[in-house]
Amino acid sequence: MIDYIDNNIALKRTRAAFIWMKILDTPFWTIFNIFQFILFKNMHATALQITVVIILKPAVSLLSIYWSALIEKRKDRLLSNLISARIISHIPFLFFPFIDNVWFFIASFGLFMMLARGSVPAWMEVLKLNMPKSIREKVFAYASAFAFFGGAIFSIALGTLMDKNENAWRWIFFAATLLSMGAIFFKWRIPIEIDPSQEKQSQRKEIVKITVPFIYNHLKKPWKSAWELIARRPDFLHYQIGFLLGGTGLIIIQPALPMLMMDQLGITYTELALALTLFKGIGYALASPFWTRLLARIDIFRFGFWVSLLAAAFPLFLIASKTHLWFLFVAYLLNGCMQGGSEMSWNLSGPIFSKSEDSSIYSSVNVLAVGLRGCIIPAIGSLLMTAMNLTAILCVGCLCCLLSALYFKMISDNQVLDVKEAEIA
Repeated sequence: MIDYIDNNIALKRTRAAFIWMKILDTPFWTIFNIFQFILFKNMHATALQITVVIILKPAVSLLSIYWSALIEKRKDRLLSNLISARIISHIPFLFFPFIDNVWFFIASFGLFMMLARGSVPAWMEVLKLNMPKSIREKVFAYASAFAFFGGAIFSIALGTLMDKNENAWRWIFFAATLLSMGAIFFKWRIPIEIDPSQEKQSQRKEIVKITVPFIYNHLKKPWKSAWELIARRPDFLHYQIGFLLGGTGLIIIQPALPMLMMDQLGITYTELALALTLFKGIGYALASPFWTRLLARIDIFRFGFWVSLLAAAFPLFLIASKTHLWFLFVAYLLNGCMQGGSEMSWNLSGPIFSKSEDSSIYSSVNVLAVGLRGCIIPAIGSLLMTAMNLTAILCVGCLCCLLSALYFKMISDNQVLDVKEAEIA
């Protein structure tokens, strides 16, 4: 027998929790997104430390899968997974005003990214359980767009404050962390429908596992589940390949960005905030309704084609920014438009591909793929910086995004042909 939960209440509380999470997270993500630039300019971080930050952002996903693996086929753990991740990941930032150690800041950054990535499968499963597909996509798009637009406005004040006081970023992190942790209240109120018999059965299995010290089995479980999934779902594997190519194009240029902006362009924090947050936020907000309508009309591979094509334009405008600073703002306007589609595709691909299955394993594979890519690509980008000039590296990034667009288009076209052939047969 399944405990009854009013679907309307579940939808309203889940929607409210997701929207308030985005709102309360806005100041934190605004400053968090320029973290590597703060280390470079204010803390005089070395090239090695900057590279570690760039690698950590996606690479910690390899550890995130163990956090997300805790919720596989365990609905009773969804909320505790989300709430625990938020508390643990935010605590180190409360010490930023009192500690002056670059490696502590980097470790805090890595812990946050690990748990932020690790909690994505739980969030996507909650949205899938409590929202129908049409509402889920709209809520995700509009809440994310609102958060980006709010960040765009907040970035102006943030950049001005940081230009006037070089230590302001420490207290901004402190205040933003407290505000972000307020989202716990809304998450706590989300109802999750649980089958009591299945919960008891899962608990009995867990007791047996705890009594037998097979740690190796627990370590390999997420990898084994991911391998089994892509082996039986070639369509999901194709999606991962296309997303890998596009992500490679954007990540490989990351080690070069602090040099481009701080050394070659010599921009201030205000100008950096305008580019990374204001123009990027405007692009995200403007494009989100378009991506929502587009995803409802076409398959996710054709959707990926348009996202990757737009991503390819980003490095080209960065190259042009060396002639005029306005090209930098246009580059991040387009980047914001692209990211609106990319985040929608990445976050909702689990529920889309899983259909009636548990979506958490699909989302966990997304996290795992990001981690594997992050362990390799930033290092390649750093090596390219020693062998190529900045313009050439940006061109490599553009080429990878174009390859992603072509791959997505090829898979989408093949699917259309398969459907037509099946109808003829």
